[in-house]
Amino acid sequence: MRAFLTRKGVNITAKAYLIDALSYMALGLFSSLIIGLIIKTMGEQFDWPFFVDMGKLAMGLMGPAIGVAIAYGLGAPPLVIFAAAVTGAAGATLGGPAGSYVAALISTEIGKLISKETKIDIIVTPLVTIFAGYTTAYFIGPFIADFMTMFGGWIEWATMQRPIIMGMLVALLMGLALTAPISSAAIAFMLGLSGIAAGAATIGCSAQMVGFAVISYRENKMGGLLAQGLGTSMLQVPNIVRNPLILIPPTVAGVLLAPFGTTLFPMENNPAGAGMGTSGFVGQIMTFTTMGFSADIAVKVLLLHIVGPAAISLILSEYMRKKGWIKAGQMKIETGGK
Repeated sequence: MRAFLTRKGVNITAKAYLIDALSYMALGLFSSLIIGLIIKTMGEQFDWPFFVDMGKLAMGLMGPAIGVAIAYGLGAPPLVIFAAAVTGAAGATLGGPAGSYVAALISTEIGKLISKETKIDIIVTPLVTIFAGYTTAYFIGPFIADFMTMFGGWIEWATMQRPIIMGMLVALLMGLALTAPISSAAIAFMLGLSGIAAGAATIGCSAQMVGFAVISYRENKMGGLLAQGLGTSMLQVPNIVRNPLILIPPTVAGVLLAPFGTTLFPMENNPAGAGMGTSGFVGQIMTFTTMGFSADIAVKVLLLHIVGPAAISLILSEYMRKKGWIKAGQMKIETGGK
């Protein structure tokens, strides 16, 4: 059995299902729902109906995009990938983003097992893949959707009741998820984070990206600043493994700033922006979409998402460098500038 699974490319591991699949799910989300929401928002702000319609179409194709992305990420053969568009759509319809993830994941793995095992592969493989995905979505999807909605609701309720402690906790966990090789964006969508809980998550994620971009500038110059500040702080994962202490400055920055975003300067967001941080400025765009476009909101975003994380991270990192806890070159990334 092990040899058969290996031959079929089925790796039953936490890495494959909780890291690879979630990471590719995030790519599917960004390529459909998130970018569609940005396009739609742009169209509404500038009164461009063409962009509004374009955005709505992209948003409506979230399920198929997730299905194809997960199948591709798990190395599925073509017929399974194309059929996963259907299973992802079924999962999204019956179970939301989490249902789409589960339906696409299970159908992809089953599809890979049956692929090229019969002489009528062009019929059997998509049939089995779609059947497995739709069955999963039909029987499991609603329960997954209800649970994730309930769990996300608990987080939002707890954040409203204990804004300081929960704000710090949400910022901590979501920030670490963003830097770790898993997808904070996918987690935020599956939980349906919104309100000040989503606002705290955005602060935590932004602190990781902006913090690492600023404190590693001497090693990575402008290329690294942009790659991490607008791309992803995951670029630091190899360096974090070698010296986990470098994770402290941006993490502390997010934890310290989050309570301000849940109390004195309430910051809200939606699931699309909660787990994105400053990646493509999606977290900030979604903050404006949620709270409105105004100078007051712009100042809060600037302080809590960019200036605050940069300042706190830089102060802490310089102190740690003087103590010898962070040494020169320990935050160098391959994509950094010369």
